[in-house]
Amino acid sequence: MNVITMSSDAFQKINSQLKSMEEAVEKLSRKHFYPLEERWLDNQEVCQTLLISKRTLQTYRDNGTLPFSQIGSKIYYKSSDIQAHLDKNYIQSFK
Repeated sequence: MNVITMSSDAFQKINSQLKSMEEAVEKLSRKHFYPLEERWLDNQEVCQTLLISKRTLQTYRDNGTLPFSQIGSKIYYKSSDIQAHLDKNYIQSFK
């Protein structure tokens, strides 16, 4: 087993960087996982959240599965509508 020594300044710097990385990961996980906070999501965010393609999302818009708002060529979805879609299609285990 090797022992590594370092100055307290170097240790503090590494510790600070790890804390920043932890905060970034927490922020990303809150952004993409249940429960979704109420906000507007664009196509890319919805595709990433539902793990679907852009074409599938287009089908959901066309058949009324997901409500949306369009401003110019940009389309947005309420996160609560995405959550409702997930809840509506939730299937409990058979145990």
